[in-house]
Amino acid sequence: MSTTHRDYIPQNAAQFDAFISNLLKYVLSKQVIWAIPSAKMQDVSEAYSKFQQAHTAAIGTHNQAEILARKEAQAATIKALRAFVNQYLRFPPVTNIDRVEMGIPNHDKIRTDHKDVTEIVDYVLHLRNIREIMIDFWVQGSTHKAKPIGYDGAEIVWGILDAPPKNSDDLNYHAMASRTPFAIHFDETERGKTVYIAATWQNGRGIIGQWSEIKSAIVP
Repeated sequence: MSTTHRDYIPQNAAQFDAFISNLLKYVLSKQVIWAIPSAKMQDVSEAYSKFQQAHTAAIGTHNQAEILARKEAQAATIKALRAFVNQYLRFPPVTNIDRVEMGIPNHDKIRTDHKDVTEIVDYVLHLRNIREIMIDFWVQGSTHKAKPIGYDGAEIVWGILDAPPKNSDDLNYHAMASRTPFAIHFDETERGKTVYIAATWQNGRGIIGQWSEIKSAIVP
């Protein structure tokens, strides 16, 4: 007998609008306590703002272009929201009660404790071509480079900064690397500048682990 997993994020546009509006208002009231970076909060808020505009334009219309624009804006907002929830709202200090208030389901600890991400990413940086840096990564302490079974891969974040970052939250670019090595491509104007990089494993439930050491390289 098969069962269908019910997504906690509503697909109906009006219901989604109400859901994310409530979630963002709640997070905003806790942002300082939960130490959520303003830049990350802004990313989700801007995606939601674009959805709101497209949703408002599409209400009561049969214009297929406006309906498509609303669907695309909603899909982009959902993608940003999932990443935000998995990175900031799945762990303490956010509580089970907080998640209920936001409409985010709590995991059954009896079934999912073994799904906690305990592995750490280890990696080296290679300069292969101009404007390109290769990240060769693996599980720290492992003798092979296969990602853990059932994992999406490594979430990699990076940023070009004038000084070393305090932590991974200061790195504003990110990508999911499903296999190693992973290449980051840069603009010609970024050559000669210092890029800082960090990585963490993400399992199939979208849960991430501990961030790696932050490493740096000069963009070739």
